[in-house]
Amino acid sequence: MAKLSIDEIVARDVALHDDLPAVPDLRGEAADVASTGYAAHRTKLSTHRSALSENRTEMSSRRTGMSFQRTRMSADRTLMSVIRTSLSLIGFGFAIYQFFQHLQEKNLLSGGVHAARNFGSALVWLGVVMVVVGIAYHVQFMLQLRRQRDRMRDAGLVYAESGFPVSLTLLVALALLAIGVAAVISLTFNVGPFQ
Repeated sequence: MAKLSIDEIVARDVALHDDLPAVPDLRGEAADVASTGYAAHRTKLSTHRSALSENRTEMSSRRTGMSFQRTRMSADRTLMSVIRTSLSLIGFGFAIYQFFQHLQEKNLLSGGVHAARNFGSALVWLGVVMVVVGIAYHVQFMLQLRRQRDRMRDAGLVYAESGFPVSLTLLVALALLAIGVAAVISLTFNVGPFQ
């Protein structure tokens, strides 16, 4: 498959449209001459369609390559949704836990405080588990997408010229995981940076 720039493809497509073979005027000719003339015209049209088809194949390969980038960005957006939800659960759970712990320390509440603190702790755990599952799914999906892209590049179906960088969203998710684990350790063992 020959690599062409977008400008070359467009210029070639415009030239092909301008070079469309004219229909021959065979009125008044004998049937066999007219038939042969129209058959020759159909052959020219077929050749013309083949040239247009090459342009379509080229553009299709480029669109397929771009669709891999769109899919990669879509996976990043999905991971961002997981991050937002996990962050909400971790933050809200930690706030509930700390609020009821401070009320108990000030002796403003008696009895029944453990249930509310356990609920806050459970929300933090749920947020951490959710971000772990989101990271695992994202990594698995991205590895599979890269393998598919490599197979299609090796088969000559896409160029795969653009980079496939490490996801910044994945790095943020890993940072959130570290913060979530620190919060869980802080709640469970009463040690760490969040005490």
